[in-house]
Amino acid sequence: MTYDKLVCANCASPVSEGRCPVCRASRARMQQDGVFGGLTPAALLSLLVALIAVALVAHEVAVA
Repeated sequence: MTYDKLVCANCASPVSEGRCPVCRASRARMQQDGVFGGLTPAALLSLLVALIAVALVAHEVAVA
């Protein structure tokens, strides 16, 4: 989830606006996490397995 869709429980405004210290801290933490910050370890593992499967299929197609 991106911080532009979150509403702060402290000030009830969008976190992306950063109106209070809680919003600013949450926004900074979410920006540091990067693209894969919100994914669970299980989702990351599934993504890795899918990527390996696609690489193997591409390799088989290239060899054939």
